[in-house]
Amino acid sequence: MAANGRQTLGARGEDLAVVELQRQGMEVLDRNWRCRVGEIDIVAAEPGEGGTTVVFCEVKCRSGLGFGDPLEAITWAKLRTLRALAAEWLAVHRVSAAAIRLDAIGVLLLRGEPPRLTHVKAVG
Repeated sequence: MAANGRQTLGARGEDLAVVELQRQGMEVLDRNWRCRVGEIDIVAAEPGEGGTTVVFCEVKCRSGLGFGDPLEAITWAKLRTLRALAAEWLAVHRVSAAAIRLDAIGVLLLRGEPPRLTHVKAVG
């Protein structure tokens, strides 16, 4: 798949992930935020009894299973980077939260089938 096709696929996966997070009652605070460390796909706020949790979400989207499940692409190194990105985002935006959480959403887009989303909370 060409780079442009992968970008389109990734954007579609992120759009579906945003809809899912909103369906769960979260407010999306940021998308595709970049800094010197890398990029965060989605930052969301999840209200709770103990206060708001800021959720940093990595989205992986695939159009088939030839390279495995989309969530298999989230490595320990990626989680380490996501933690650093979360700290950077919080510092830049001066946001305080009751808690922070790292989530992952795998999106599988198989031809002729509805999208399959897998949301894993607290991956790292």
